[in-house]
Amino acid sequence: MRGFIFLIFSASLLIAVIFGSRQILPLTISGIEADLAIDYLSISLAFAVGQVVSGVANPLGGMVADKFGYHRAMYIGVILSIIGFSLIPFSTSPFVLVFAVGVLSSFGAGFAGIQVAMSAINKKIPPEKSGFAFGIINAGGSAGQFIMAPIAGFIIMNFGWTILLYSLIVTFFLVLPFCWTLRSDVSVEEVQSEDNFTLFETLNLAAKTPSFVLLVLGFFTCGFHVAFVITHMPGVIEVCGLAPTVAGWSLAFIGFFNILGSLLAGWYISRWSMKNFLSAIYFIRAAIVVLFLLSDQGAMAVLIFSAALGFTYLSTVPPTAALVGRMFGPKFMATLFGITLLSHQIGAFLGAYLGGYFFTNTGSYEIVWIMDIILAIFAAVVHLPIKEKRVDFQTA
Repeated sequence: MRGFIFLIFSASLLIAVIFGSRQILPLTISGIEADLAIDYLSISLAFAVGQVVSGVANPLGGMVADKFGYHRAMYIGVILSIIGFSLIPFSTSPFVLVFAVGVLSSFGAGFAGIQVAMSAINKKIPPEKSGFAFGIINAGGSAGQFIMAPIAGFIIMNFGWTILLYSLIVTFFLVLPFCWTLRSDVSVEEVQSEDNFTLFETLNLAAKTPSFVLLVLGFFTCGFHVAFVITHMPGVIEVCGLAPTVAGWSLAFIGFFNILGSLLAGWYISRWSMKNFLSAIYFIRAAIVVLFLLSDQGAMAVLIFSAALGFTYLSTVPPTAALVGRMFGPKFMATLFGITLLSHQIGAFLGAYLGGYFFTNTGSYEIVWIMDIILAIFAAVVHLPIKEKRVDFQTA
């Protein structure tokens, strides 16, 4: 029991640092623009490329984890993140910034992403308990954002954005030993009919499974929404004429309330329908954005919006991961969940880049907010036909 608790703690801690660091990185955008003389659209491109690269890295990290061990995939990802963060202060051109933010650090974060941590846990617990465990790990990522965001704002205001980056690098080194705890003992894995399938046979079956395809399509919307908010919320707050500290507290509120949303998601899906939960979350997101656009967009409105948004922010991850595990079992879960994350990150690329594109050309984020509402309604609809059952490998 103690070993299982420590495993959950280690996975949550790693995701907290990896996810938290990625979520607060946009707080350095103003410093990069001022000190490195790189324009806002080029910076938006770097972050947008990072979303796609992270998405490509998700299934690749999953394949390495499934084949060679979850701890090895995690080691590789953390080390690449360290190298990428180290290069950012020396990015004297848009190309170098894209390489540092968009390639190295993003590939590392995607390679050692939540698909590795959740799959490592999924191999060691009964299926009926996986949903709640996923909720705890997802809450760990949000806890990282909640704790790190106000600290990051304090460091930037008092010591500068480069000191923040060096602080994050030290934090990565401190959590590196916890990667070892994710190693898997294959002897504890349950033998299922899918164990006779190779990776490519399983991928082919997944591509022919309508429920999996719908799940992948719906997760695209989550990526668009999350990346737009996390990349451009500081800019949205600046346009509202509010102090920079509001941006830090906004990210902190999103992180804190996502802890509650993630735990609720884990508790709910261990008892009731996962697809219905996902559909409801996406519809609620659309309603929250509409209400924010109709508000006065003052400091209080921003913080209320951040709290409401945080509650739904990444609560989609535990049920999405659990549905993948329900459909295909644990053998190649890291790879298959990595594919859903790739869809998520393609949406994230568009959310991050279009936010910068439309703001640069119109001086407003309103068009992207409207796109976000439409996509959220689309996602709410496409999750309803999903079948929450194991795919029949025997007849495939």
